[in-house]
Parts: sequence; C-alpha cells; structure tokens
Amino acid sequence: MNPVRNGSDPPAPADACHLFDASSDAAAVLSGRGIVLGWTRGAEDLFGYPAAEAVGRSAARLAAMPEDPVRIVGIAERCRAGMGWSGLIPVRHRDGHRMEVDLRVSAVFRMHGEECFLISAHERRQRWSVGESVLDGFLTRSPVGMAVVDRQLRYVWLNDTLERLGGVPREQRLGHRLSELLPGLQTETLEGLMRKVVETGAPVTDYEYVGWSWSDPHRQHAYSTSFFPLVDADESVTGVCYMVMDVTERWNARQLLSMVNEAGTSIGRTLDVMRTAQELADFAVPRLADFVVVDLLEPVLSTAGHGTWLTDAGPASARPVMRRAGMSSVREGCPEAVARIGDRVDFLPPPRDPGMLVRGEPTLVPVLDPADDLWIAQQPEWVGSITEFGLHSLISVPMRARNTVLGLTTFVRSVNPVSFQPDDILVAQELVARAALCVDNARRYTREHVAAVTLQRSLLPHTLSGGTALEVASHYLPADPAGGVGGDWFDVIPLSGARVGLVVGDVVGHGITAAAGMGRLRTAVQTLADMEMAPDDLLAHLDDLVLRLSEEETGDGAADDGASAFLGATCLYAVYDPVTRRCTMARAGHPPPVLVTPDGRVDFPTPPAGPPLGLGGIGFETGEIELPPDSVFGLYTDGLVEAADRDMEVGMARLGEALARPGTDLDTLCRTTVQRFASGPQSDDIALLLARTHAVRPDHVASWDVPADPAAVADVRSRAARQVEAWGFGDLAMTTELIVSELVTNAIRYAAPPIRLRLLRDARLTCEVADGSSTAPRLRHARSTDEGGRGLFLVAQLVHRWGARYTPDGKIIWAEQEIP
Repeated sequence: MNPVRNGSDPPAPADACHLFDASSDAAAVLSGRGIVLGWTRGAEDLFGYPAAEAVGRSAARLAAMPEDPVRIVGIAERCRAGMGWSGLIPVRHRDGHRMEVDLRVSAVFRMHGEECFLISAHERRQRWSVGESVLDGFLTRSPVGMAVVDRQLRYVWLNDTLERLGGVPREQRLGHRLSELLPGLQTETLEGLMRKVVETGAPVTDYEYVGWSWSDPHRQHAYSTSFFPLVDADESVTGVCYMVMDVTERWNARQLLSMVNEAGTSIGRTLDVMRTAQELADFAVPRLADFVVVDLLEPVLSTAGHGTWLTDAGPASARPVMRRAGMSSVREGCPEAVARIGDRVDFLPPPRDPGMLVRGEPTLVPVLDPADDLWIAQQPEWVGSITEFGLHSLISVPMRARNTVLGLTTFVRSVNPVSFQPDDILVAQELVARAALCVDNARRYTREHVAAVTLQRSLLPHTLSGGTALEVASHYLPADPAGGVGGDWFDVIPLSGARVGLVVGDVVGHGITAAAGMGRLRTAVQTLADMEMAPDDLLAHLDDLVLRLSEEETGDGAADDGASAFLGATCLYAVYDPVTRRCTMARAGHPPPVLVTPDGRVDFPTPPAGPPLGLGGIGFETGEIELPPDSVFGLYTDGLVEAADRDMEVGMARLGEALARPGTDLDTLCRTTVQRFASGPQSDDIALLLARTHAVRPDHVASWDVPADPAAVADVRSRAARQVEAWGFGDLAMTTELIVSELVTNAIRYAAPPIRLRLLRDARLTCEVADGSSTAPRLRHARSTDEGGRGLFLVAQLVHRWGARYTPDGKIIWAEQEIP
C-alpha cells in the first residue's frame, strides 16, 4: 500500500524516500523485562538520552501514555511467535516534548542466554499516514536483509530476507559466523569490516561486493552491506547490526557501462581489419564469454575492398563466404575452434538463415544440445566441440556498419556455468557494433590506401636506364613506413646525342593529393624534356604549370571537400652529356646535388638558386660543371638531409660521408645511405637518385665542318659512310648516306652557317647536323606532283626517332638508327 498524506497535497518525493529509509532509524535492544540492553546513536538523537542514561533502565519511561499491560503482552507473544510487530506510539523526548514514532519490534532472539527484542523507530511526520500493511512485518519481510551479531561475530538474530538471500536456514546460522556458512562470499573482508565497527564504533555504509550464495549457486550476485554498532551504557560496543541488499542489476548495469567504455579504448586501435577482429575476440574473453570467434566476409578482407556480400539494398542469392578473422578462448590455443585464422568458414547458427545477417538479428541459444538434429545436420563439425569442451550457451551477432554487412561474431560459454541471458545480448551487440565501425573504417582506409599507393607506384618509374652514359640507382622511402603516399619523385630521361636528363622533385604535402600532383609534374617534365628544352626553360614552363594547377584547385572548391589545394613544389633538373662530360642544371627551391669524384672528394655544386615552383614572375638560371668519369652524382629531396635534430648543412655533410665509399655497388650504396638516414621516425618522404658517370670514347665520335656549298654534300656523305663501315656497321652505311645527304642539304639550302656534321656511336648510331639558324624543321607530306619536300619524310621512315634541339648558336637536327 502506498503512503497517503493527511492533507490534499501530494507527498514530496524526499519525504517518501525518508519514510522507508531505515539507515537513520533509532535502534535499541530490550530484554524481555523491558530493560534497555543496547542503545544506538540514532536512539540518542531521537530520544535525547545518551547511552549512559538509557542502558540498564526501563524503556517504559519513554512512553507518553499510561502503561497498557494487555497490549504489551500481546505484542510480546506475537514477537515470540516469530512475526514481529509494528505500530504508532506516542513517546516523550528527554526535554519533555511529546512526539509520535513508528515503532518496529523484531521477533524474539536470545543474547547471552537472555530473551531480547530489537526495536527500531523514527519520528512520525504528522502529515503522513502509512497503512498497516506497509509496516507490518518490516523486520521479518523487509526487502533489506538484517542481522545482529555479537562481539565474536556470531549470529544472534536475522530476518527472513537475509535467510532467503543466503540460502542458509536460520537454525544453522544462529551461533555461527559468516565465514563458517558462506565460503563463496568475501567473508574475510566482511568480517574484517565488522571487527572494525566493534573496535571503533564507527559505522560502515554501502560496501559493495560480489559472490556466490547457496540460494542461487549458479549465478554470481552483487550485494550492498551496511554495518552499525550496538553500544551499552558505558559506550562500549556489544554487537553489530548489519543490513544487506541484492544490487545485482545495478552492479551489472555499472559493469556494462564500464565494459563498453573500456571497449572503446581496446578495440580498433589500428586501421587493420584482422587486428581489429582479434581485439574484439580478446576483449570479450573472459569478460563476456569463454570462447569467441569473429568471421568476416571475404570482400571485407580483400585488399581491393570493393563491396561486401550483402547490403540493405537486398539479400544475395548465394550463401555468404566468410573467413576466420579473429578468435580467443580461455583455453590456450583455442582447441574448441573447428577453423583457424584465415580459413574459410560457413558457420551460421541453426536454422542457418542468411537473412539474419541482412536484418542484423542476433541469435540466442541458451542451452546447446549436441543431440539436436539441427546441429547434427547443419553444423556437424561443431557437435564434437560442444560435447568435448562442454560448450553450453551461445550468442551470434551480425557485424554491420553503415548499412553494410561485414560478418558474424559468435560468443560461447563453457567454463562459466551461467547460460547467456537476454540481457547479455545487449552487451554483445554493443561490443560488436563498436568493433564493426572500426572494421568498416579499417576496410575503407585499406581500400583507399591501396588505391593511393597503387597510384603513386604507377606514377614513379618502374625501371631507370641511363644508357651507356650513366649507371643509375634510386631509393624512395615515404614518411609512413607502412607504405604511405607522398609527393617526392625522380626520373631518368634519355635524350638525343647520348645525353641523359636527371630530375628530382618534391611536391608540398603528403597523401593522395600530393601523389596526384607529383604525377602531373613528372609527366610534364618528360614532355618538356622530349622537346629538348634547356633546364632553365623547362623549369620556367613547369612553374607556369604549377601556378595554373594551384589556381584550378583553389577555384573549383576542392578545398571545401577536405582536399588541400596544390600549393607548390621544388625541383632540380640536370642534363649530362657523356661526349663533353658537361652537366647543365637548374633548380627551383631544391637542395643542390652532391658530387663524389673518383678520388673521394665530396662537393656540393651549387647552380643558381631559383624560387620554388608555383610562385611565378621570377626567372631561373642554369649552371654547368664537368663530371669526371666514374664520379657519383646524386640528387635527393630535403627529407634525406633535414631532421628535427639537425640542420640541412649537417645533413649534407653526413650525406657526403655516406657516399664517399669507393668500390661500393651503386644499388647497395643508395639503399644503405637511405637506411642510415632513416634509422628513426621521419617526418618527410625521402628520395635519392644516384648516377655513376661514363664518357663516350673519343674514337666513337666523328665530326666534320661542312661548307655552305651544295657540292660539299657528296664529300661528307662519303666520309660518313666510310666511318660507319669502320665502326663495323656496314649494314647501316647506305641509310646513313641518305640521312646525311638529306639533313646536310636542308641545312645548306634553308639554314645559315656554320654547318657541322657529327656521327656518334653509342647505344644507337646518331647523326647530327648543326647550323646557325633557329628555324624549326617541318615534316611535310608532299603530293605526287611535287618535285621536293620528301627529305625529312624519308628520314623519319628510316630512323628509330628524329628531332631537333636548340643551342645558343642555332639548332641541331638529329636522327638515331638502331644498331643491329
């Protein structure tokens, strides 16, 4: 029955709580003759009498009404019958004022051989009226278990609730200690707390603990206990009164919240699908289950990562194909498992409905029966494990994130004797949901990361060749050691006349945007280099391109969707001529190259410094040096020589020392140098391009000055044919004559002196005709009626490739033939 108020206003919640709060009640122990044997501080506060004035005296003086022997006898008989009594009586405070209290009298018990009663009371609030059915039998039928123990901690009284909570009959408890009756509880700790109350007289409230009891031996319970001292006339403690409540639901809710919070820091610590699945399994064992398996769909584990088996768009027609991604067990080695990590699995709990994955419905099997026909028919491999290891309860939860099915997680109990309950499904779903989001993030990251790395690898050169002019080696190391994506690039570009172009660059930033920008610049450099541009002109065109790309990225809203604008880059471009052994180079905000001569001398030749690409409006200049044969010429990005613990000059000095190792294989030298500089964490990408120089032998070059007279064509044509035959290329003599004839004739007819013919024997046979004109040659398609215009067309058909390049004094028309 609910309490009602004497007035028309509804009761205040705080007052209602106080009405049933027994922790502040006055409590006392009376003998059968009505003499006070025990007096608590609550009694002192309520009646005003200290223990010294109350203990040993009759309790009748507290009453504010004439003594009613008949009523007293009736109450005593009721309590001796084990039912207790409660009621409303008037009492008088020590200062004389009258008040009404709700009095409760316990069933009789014995202490030191004397018949005793435990009474408790609190002041009656006049505005409340409580029905008798609420207070009747409070001590015996209260939801709070209560007991009294003596100084030796032996039970002298307990109520029905405590008897029910512990599962030990009252007769077996009385005269015994807690540790002798309930070994499954934290008896040593509880008795230690009671001794502390006996010794100090200070109460202990709301101590929570977990344990097993005889009333429910297959399930762990949580309890909250409070201990209060009973004091006598001389303020010494004669015993302890304690109250206990079953708070299992509150405890489980708190544990669930704690588990979920802990899961957030333990699951998904890496962007790796397999690691995340294993972290889920490891976390759930043994917190929730004794054996956990995580099975993911094959497309989720695929490095391509394109799609999954099922989505909310509709179910697939075939049964899902999954692989074991993670598992954990309280038994070492997971002997219960019928599949190992990486194996294909086909587990769905009976009735094996694939639609459960689409719907996201968990499956609870409270009791696993190995004799069940469904298990025998559909999962026969599990039947043996169920029998052998005592698997007795199961929960399967589909793993879904962002409307995408990822897999299935199964929780099994065997060592824990308690079967899964419906509340456990909520815990399992919460853990799986957190892991599913991490798995999906890892899957998406892996897919995008693989795409970005694939893009960068496709943009970087797969093989480098310097022809006969250079022996080259390269090494690239992104800032992310796991294969991250950056904007550093390098290239080796074959040019005409046995020359080789070397380029290294660094795009601002990291990630796929930087990689895409790097690919654009590398393509542009190759195109401009094929146009035989000088290094300074090439960088000027590249600067215009970067400026235009930055304007496009900023203007089309790319920055609004999270992609950074293409802000700029640095670059160094060098051209090495093995005939003259001269290297011409220009740089745009890039570190200078390093040169190690055959005698071990290290130098950093410094071409004129230009601004980084993308600033615009500032020109570039070239510098030229001579490279001795067998020198090591290195181009690098600033990530190699710059670091937080050193400046660039120190890094460059260390680089020179690392490269000054004579007799070292170039590939080994390149790799070990990068490894030496990248021994610790790095904040920037590293690219290193090394080239060992070679020179063309003088006897592999022949040149002649040509007079500006058509009659001279026959003479230089004959000389060229004899030289080609002397080199052992007689098969090319006729085509060489034709090429020389056409190119020299065009130079005499359309260009200006001086005119010079050069034959170069290298990987190919090259014929070059230089003149003093800057007019570009033009390939014509002559008509059948035209008398001329077929010269360059014929040359183009006979050679491997041909072209023109400009010099400070004019231009050079060149044509290359493949050597048989």
